[in-house]
Amino acid sequence: MSSNVTSGGRRPPRTGRGGGRRSGLGRLGPLPWIGPAVLLIVFVVLWPVYEMVRTSFLKISVSGFVRGWAGLDKYRQLFDEPDLGSVITATVVWTVGVVALTMLLSLALAQLFNQQFPGRRVTRWALIAPWAASVLMTAIGFKWMLDRTAGVLNTVMTDLGVIDSPRDWLGDPATAWPWMMFVAVFVSLPFTTYTLLAGLQTVPGEVYEAARVDGAGVWQTYRRVTLPLLRPAFLVGVVINLINVFNSFPVIWGMTRGGPDSDTATTTVFMYQLKSSDIGESAAMSVVNFALVVVMVAAFLKVSRWNQEEA
Repeated sequence: MSSNVTSGGRRPPRTGRGGGRRSGLGRLGPLPWIGPAVLLIVFVVLWPVYEMVRTSFLKISVSGFVRGWAGLDKYRQLFDEPDLGSVITATVVWTVGVVALTMLLSLALAQLFNQQFPGRRVTRWALIAPWAASVLMTAIGFKWMLDRTAGVLNTVMTDLGVIDSPRDWLGDPATAWPWMMFVAVFVSLPFTTYTLLAGLQTVPGEVYEAARVDGAGVWQTYRRVTLPLLRPAFLVGVVINLINVFNSFPVIWGMTRGGPDSDTATTTVFMYQLKSSDIGESAAMSVVNFALVVVMVAAFLKVSRWNQEEA
């Protein structure tokens, strides 16, 4: 019998290279693989959040020099701002309105693009255009179109007799908000539509065949079959749109800069407006904005029961 076999018939553990004992790298498990991603999250996400919160407790000059500790003074100063209440209300209306319209239109477009029809590939490519273009460029393009003196919209409507004289569409909050919401929906449609389209294409055809055999109509099939199976993709679209629209900056800044005063500003734009006068107060607005986003998304996920299966 070989000397490598013990009296009990078992071989002793091999300690050399390639043996049974795990190497030092093996004992680390998945850490070497997820380590770079964790470091990226720390430096790109957590560190800026820490600096944002720290800055909100400091006295900082407009030129960027720290003048000492401010405590909660910047938060008191922020909550004393006369425009804060209207800005938060406008932000909520803006977010709910844009997300709701985007999801409804995306559902219709996704259903359309999931059908076979001539030119479907071309129309799918065309939908990518608002997504591929810079959001700021799109906003500036619409701003030029709506310009009071040189805008093509005023020219066309005046020539057609729809309006008597050119209007300042973006100078009046009553007309500026609908136009900004239109642009925000326009640039949000491609991502949401393709997200829902991807969800629709995962629904097996046999499910629809079974529904037809059971005598279900088109609307009944869509409501009882398509929508429940589309729920995961729909929730992804809603959550990402909530975060993007709530934090939307290029559309509003590119079209109105939040003016006149702060009448067309959301919390993100209002934060940028405060930066020119008080960096600490602007940082406090950033913290409040961050907290509002977290609460809003958490509330939606709670209400939607995202982690529960349909009964």
